[in-house]
Amino acid sequence: MANLKDLRTRIVSIGNTMKITSAMKMVSAAKLKKAQDAIQSMRPYSEKLTEILQNVSSSLSPDENPFAAEREVKKVLLVVLTSNRGLCGPFNSSVIKAAQARIAKLKGTEVELMTVGKKANDILKRTGRVVDTETEIWNNLKFEMTDEIAEKLMLGFTNKKWDRIEIIYNQFRNAAVQEVQVEQFLPIVLPEADGSNSSGDYLYEPSKEHIIKEMIPISLRTQLFKAFIDSNASEHGARMTAMHKATDNANELRGALSLEYNKARQAAITNEILEIVSGANALEG
Repeated sequence: MANLKDLRTRIVSIGNTMKITSAMKMVSAAKLKKAQDAIQSMRPYSEKLTEILQNVSSSLSPDENPFAAEREVKKVLLVVLTSNRGLCGPFNSSVIKAAQARIAKLKGTEVELMTVGKKANDILKRTGRVVDTETEIWNNLKFEMTDEIAEKLMLGFTNKKWDRIEIIYNQFRNAAVQEVQVEQFLPIVLPEADGSNSSGDYLYEPSKEHIIKEMIPISLRTQLFKAFIDSNASEHGARMTAMHKATDNANELRGALSLEYNKARQAAITNEILEIVSGANALEG
């Protein structure tokens, strides 16, 4: 059994840890509310815009829409979204494992990585496949910042630097549940023809050229921004859940140590009383 001083030190230390985890939980909860509102507002718009984009792209030839051009896949870029900080449960590790599994599945294909977040870069840079990394974007997440990345990805695809681009990120479900998604960014995923409107004609307003030059790139930028917003909300949800569990575990451990401390203290007091009584009896004898 540990002595009283050691137990008292551990109890104080755990109490201080609980203050930190509790504070981090409250901060994450506040940030989660804002991030959750953002993704819940944006997701329906982004999904509908992507659906429209796919339907329009299916009626265009590869020459007309370079973003839907299917080529022999020789070079793939994986965009891996993680956070800059830890203490958020399996949030980062699950995305990194998904990226590693995807690399293994694409064996025989040249795979390059763009890491977003320090955690992904710290692990995946060991593979020697990282060609670009972004870390500052999480400090102030805005559409303008993801727009630069989207422009870089679209330019790389149209210039045939990469034949396919995929995004790996955590999709936000709720504060306790985040699902890893491997989403094809380019080329645009065309809807499967069901025979109902595959031969239909479309009227374009203002023009087909305008849609190709303006609307399709905007839709792709929005799709990428949604992935970033999803990942941001997932991070705060995962951290809030992790800190809540850490606080509960610390509280349970402190209770067990306090019980052990009280037992040890009671035993020490009992021993002192016995020594006093024994000494008094010896003097009387």
